[in-house]
Amino acid sequence: MPTISEKGRNMPESPIRKLVPFAEEAQRAGKKVLYLNIGQPDIASPKVAIDAVKNLNRKVIEYSHSAGFISYRNKLAEYYRSVGIDVNADEVLITTGGSEALIFGFLTCFNPGDEVIIPEPFYANYNGFANVAGIKVVPVTAKIENGFALPDVEAFEALITPRTKGIVICNPGNPTGYLYTKSELEQLKDIVSRHDLYLFADEVYREFCYDGAKPYSVMNLTGIEDNVVLIDSVSKRYSMCGARIGAMISRNKELMATALKFAQARLSPPTLAQIASEAALDTPNSYFEEVIDEYVERRNIMVDGLNNIDGVFCPKPKGAFYCVARFPVDSTEKFCQWLLQEFEHNGQTVMMAPASGFYATPGLGVDEARIAYVLNKDALRDAVECLEEALKIYPGRLQVANHVTQERTA
Repeated sequence: MPTISEKGRNMPESPIRKLVPFAEEAQRAGKKVLYLNIGQPDIASPKVAIDAVKNLNRKVIEYSHSAGFISYRNKLAEYYRSVGIDVNADEVLITTGGSEALIFGFLTCFNPGDEVIIPEPFYANYNGFANVAGIKVVPVTAKIENGFALPDVEAFEALITPRTKGIVICNPGNPTGYLYTKSELEQLKDIVSRHDLYLFADEVYREFCYDGAKPYSVMNLTGIEDNVVLIDSVSKRYSMCGARIGAMISRNKELMATALKFAQARLSPPTLAQIASEAALDTPNSYFEEVIDEYVERRNIMVDGLNNIDGVFCPKPKGAFYCVARFPVDSTEKFCQWLLQEFEHNGQTVMMAPASGFYATPGLGVDEARIAYVLNKDALRDAVECLEEALKIYPGRLQVANHVTQERTA
């Protein structure tokens, strides 16, 4: 029998999706599963995007340019300029989701065996993209006690070796919802400049910042223009996850010309989805105002509700639509599975993503879970109630309430 490739064997399982069979089993048993494990918002996609596809008047669904339709890239560049990021269409490469943008970027910038430093916990699929490119992820650990702020410069410096070629961040963050400040990004700029590294920034949640917080893009860091790669996507901004349209942006001309060769090898990004994404750029600001107000209310219901449960600690995020909570349990891997297999409250149960899968350091995050507050407010209230009731009877519950309370006030 032929053997499976080393990359195939090393490809990590998704911590976001691996409990799906248990959720399906729970549904077959008649339970209503409240899905908080994955960033699939129930927010309606913009009408202008839906109408652009619905009213399409074309006889052929043709290939686009490998970099994406020029009309879309021009319009997207206008959008970036409107939010203070000065780029032109030649500095934008349209990709099949932000995932392909990261893969193209990694393949363009790194050689097999190179190392990239990523603050953990991080979006678990970064591991998969690194595996495809043959590079090694080196984690630098952020702490739940301070809301997952950027680790100290010294922590980064201690990890840099001759193999280190880049740093990857997500801002606002998935899974934590943490929003890096301009000061924190300036610290990263100094490290990048000192060691001549690439800086990848996944900014797909840029629109979703709360409590008056404003995002600061790495594209506006001066002096490292050729080192910066911006990753973007329509998935979250317009609640169009299934469109699978992303973008890779850089002012480094050689980098972009090289990435285009990878794009040519896959011919073009999806035509219909590009049409919808280009139309989505005409979405009125009122759409985002309503969505942000909705996410703030959802965040408050979820995070405040969690922190009111004895023994649970959850920092309040300033962006995205995720939070990471620490639970008084032996293992959130076991707890999340138990919720689906053994528990229900008023006919409902909750599906979360165990946070250990978002850490690269073994043993970290075993008592944490990522929660996506992407459901309606009533569903989130039900989820909090389910979790509170579940913790009263979970066999692996730990008595750590005092410890958590001290951390919460630290």
